[in-house]
Amino acid sequence: MTTLTAARTHHPAAPAETTTGARFDMYASIHKALRHFMTDTLHRIGRIDVFDAADMAHSLAQLHTLLDVCVEHIERENGFVHPAIEARQPRGASRTADDHIDHFESIAALRLQAKSLHDAMYSERLALALRLYRHLALFVAENFQHMHHEETHNNAALWAHYTDAELIELHDRIIASLSPAENLQIGRWMVPALSPFERGLVVGGMKSAAPAPAFRAMLDVIRPHLDDTAWNKLARAIGEPQRPGLVDFA
Repeated sequence: MTTLTAARTHHPAAPAETTTGARFDMYASIHKALRHFMTDTLHRIGRIDVFDAADMAHSLAQLHTLLDVCVEHIERENGFVHPAIEARQPRGASRTADDHIDHFESIAALRLQAKSLHDAMYSERLALALRLYRHLALFVAENFQHMHHEETHNNAALWAHYTDAELIELHDRIIASLSPAENLQIGRWMVPALSPFERGLVVGGMKSAAPAPAFRAMLDVIRPHLDDTAWNKLARAIGEPQRPGLVDFA
């Protein structure tokens, strides 16, 4: 799937549906994080003030961080998930593997367009910012289709050939490959994007498994992005202090 280059495009008449039941879904939480990060960045690029150096720097820095996260995510799917699918269902991951080739091309093009905007004369910036915004919108839109395919077709392949215990072991190996900085970056976008129930499970799991300093660092990263109600629901779920003075009937 591509947005900025000669493309393999997919236009499904209607999204396929897969009932997940109680199966382990390694895509669900990370894809919520990516959708959150992508839409926030798209909004930021759409409202960028091209005549304000600080706003330009902050907005383009967030775009580059998003693209870095996308590259890291692709590389882990290529290195862990696709080989697992292909090992038991040959060519079972072929479409998403092809999409990833196009994603790398699109990411490179977006980086070049961001640099062009950064380096441009004032008279050129409005047009270049609009071009960047539109291409980023296409990248986001096609990534949403791509993620839906993974959550349905790729999950179906994984569930057909692996037990949940095997999938959890695979997922744990992926998590172990993350650096501390990558963990914090993903957590910043993932935890606020989850439902309260999911949030309690994910952060509670972090509290049980992570060293105390790493867990405290994660809480420091996510706390500013949760309102009082959301924070207090999480705090009750994981046994952390609530924010005082809030009447919460949830």
